[in-house]
Amino acid sequence: MVSLKRVLAGLTVLPTVLAHPPPFADGRGHKIAPKVFIISMFAPEGEAWWGIPEFDILAHNITVPGLSPLFPHVHCTADHAVCQLITGESEINAAVTMTSLVFSDLFDLRSTYFFAAGIAGISPLQGTTGSAAFARYAIQVALQYEFDAREIPQNFSTGYVLQGALAPGQYPLSIYGTEVFELNQDLRSHAVAFAKKAKLADSTTAQEYRAHYKQNGTHEQYKIAALPPSILECDVATSDVYYSGNLLSQAFDNTTRILTNGTGTYCTTAQEDNASLEALLRAALHGRVDFARIVIMRTASDFDRPYPGESPTYHLLQAEQGGFEIAVENIYRAGIHVVQGILDGWKETFDHGVKPSNYIGDIFGTLNGKPNFGPGRAQSLEESGALLTKRSRAELSKRRPLRL
Repeated sequence: MVSLKRVLAGLTVLPTVLAHPPPFADGRGHKIAPKVFIISMFAPEGEAWWGIPEFDILAHNITVPGLSPLFPHVHCTADHAVCQLITGESEINAAVTMTSLVFSDLFDLRSTYFFAAGIAGISPLQGTTGSAAFARYAIQVALQYEFDAREIPQNFSTGYVLQGALAPGQYPLSIYGTEVFELNQDLRSHAVAFAKKAKLADSTTAQEYRAHYKQNGTHEQYKIAALPPSILECDVATSDVYYSGNLLSQAFDNTTRILTNGTGTYCTTAQEDNASLEALLRAALHGRVDFARIVIMRTASDFDRPYPGESPTYHLLQAEQGGFEIAVENIYRAGIHVVQGILDGWKETFDHGVKPSNYIGDIFGTLNGKPNFGPGRAQSLEESGALLTKRSRAELSKRRPLRL
């Protein structure tokens, strides 16, 4: 989540690279089998990996049907060990792009590590701008009923009510399946250890802005927001809505706790991750990717709520928070250690995979295992409509308002 000035500044279209791949994309009769696939979401995130000293990600540019019209190519190093694509912003773009990639016959992605590396908003309760946060959970927080706050009952703390529930704070009774994804915590530990080798970028502008979150030492809850950037382990919320303010941020913090049964920590807010993960999960179900080989890193470009005394509208629309530039820079500074760590440890560790000690997957248990969130597989499937009976249809009709 960035200021609108920064969003508009970032909407530059990448240069079009004319590419006509041979029948097999590596030119030798083999599918491309990257060791690491970097997922970027928009132009500045993608360009963070261009022109770096470690490798040339633009050595190959491969047209893949179904990718964004703005970003129609997969970029790869000369040996195809590292590849990158840009999904385009928002859940729809991410879902279509990632689905097109994982079901493309140009690639063999069964042993590939997917590294989603982008910018995000951050809660000042958990971190500060420039920080790099690695997620275990991705939560689709906007999958809710929404009432204008001016029209909610007096006993409602927010206008957001989870689907099928009757009031804020209740668990959803209508399950879509994309509400929560849990990733490999053991792989995350490796990625965090690699990233901690980085010297993160910072700026005077960012330092001056974040100092407001601890004015005269009176706002102890925000003390971490005034610190320099760091490497964090906390979770990402997915929403196509750019929101700002204490009330909305608190509401989605609560949503995170509810949907993860109290085990998730709301930290960053972005637009694409649940969409990308759903595409990867469906591909994993068909043996095309390994869902245990996914890392999500979000670098903080701005805060999700204003400092005490600042208005939410000014905070989002006008304030110069100074976080955008350092967040983009830290995608590379932290991320390159993750990429290089996987490559350098390929034979010893990563070729065989990092076995997760925790559950991985969605709320349905689609990839087997028992989620430590949600009401359980059977109930989730029934509430999603996958196991419809006459009785469950009648129950669902009571829970859901009909849309004609």
